[in-house]
Amino acid sequence: MNRGSITRVARPRSISDERVLAAAGAVIAEVGPGFTLAQVAAEAGISVGTAAQRFGSKSGLLQALSIAVTQDTVDRMRAAGTGVDGLRAALVAVYDGLGDAEAAANNLGQLGVDIGDPVLRKLLGEHFTAVEAEIRYLITGCTAELPGAPGPVRAARTLLDVVNGVALDWSIRPRGRLVDRLEQDIDAVLVGWRREREG
Repeated sequence: MNRGSITRVARPRSISDERVLAAAGAVIAEVGPGFTLAQVAAEAGISVGTAAQRFGSKSGLLQALSIAVTQDTVDRMRAAGTGVDGLRAALVAVYDGLGDAEAAANNLGQLGVDIGDPVLRKLLGEHFTAVEAEIRYLITGCTAELPGAPGPVRAARTLLDVVNGVALDWSIRPRGRLVDRLEQDIDAVLVGWRREREG
């Protein structure tokens, strides 16, 4: 008796990878680097098996999340506008989604884990390279407004150092809102760069 062949048809995904990655970000913000795939799956409304099938492992999930965060950060920076106001808004956009002090501390804990993993560390390097390139592009567009700024390469590196330093310090010693602190410290640099360089 010939039963014929059975063709298996994959069910369409009802939960997007983006939703799973957003769930991963939320879980990391809530529990830190000790999170599990099971917690992410529960947050996303999928089974652990589905999460593992899509990303392979916790490391695979973190790699996909790193790539997605880089693209999202660059997109938000590009949407900030141009000129000094756009530059300022783009710099704030790098960390404005970090959340409250507890979420920031949990994300900082995950950063420590990422730095210890060669693949994730490489992706972090790519993230900061992409962010620095966007800052450099914005700086180049407003050199007339910032006559006291160093060249675009050094200026971009300096501003990235400022926002990274603020985010790190605020994650450890939160006082006030992170966005306010970012704006204050960015302004401290930009105000100085608005003045002509002497000699």
